[in-house]
Amino acid sequence: MIIIQHTVISDDVRDNFFVCNLEACKGACCVEGDLGAPLEEDELSILERDYEAIKPFLTEAGRQAIEQQGLYIKDWEGDYSTTTINDRECAYALYDERGILKCGIEEAYRAGATTFKKPISCHLYPIRVAKYDGFEALNYDRWSICNPACSFGGNLGVRVYQFLKEPLIRKYGAEWYEELVTEIEGSNNI
Repeated sequence: MIIIQHTVISDDVRDNFFVCNLEACKGACCVEGDLGAPLEEDELSILERDYEAIKPFLTEAGRQAIEQQGLYIKDWEGDYSTTTINDRECAYALYDERGILKCGIEEAYRAGATTFKKPISCHLYPIRVAKYDGFEALNYDRWSICNPACSFGGNLGVRVYQFLKEPLIRKYGAEWYEELVTEIEGSNNI
């Protein structure tokens, strides 16, 4: 376990290899699971503010699901997540010409239509953040659909924390990330 400021990071984030391999999984994480992507409280107002700019980048089915269910849903535990289409894929997802699911929010971001890249939970995956009083726990989420990403990361020698440098900096800041790297690489535990 690694402790940086008010976060506790699982050793799995240090020890496991991971690089998304969309050619192999086709973006299955946007379809599989019980709910859409987890959303943080501040992301709700961002979706409300930027939805009209994001909307042209969504599928008709996604727009209809959002029209019927709302921009996001609140689950039985009081947490928020993205709306889904027929309890399957995220309403913000779309298939590209190769049949790979992409994020419509991220497509809008790349086109300059919004400053919101995508939900931080998606950007941080395979790390899941659990919030507790006074600290957050960062855990590596093992999911069989990501086995190709684990193999690909192993072949490239890229560990979870290295692959997720950009979203970790987005969430916690550059100083926090540098402290994480120093803690991991300075400890000679890898």
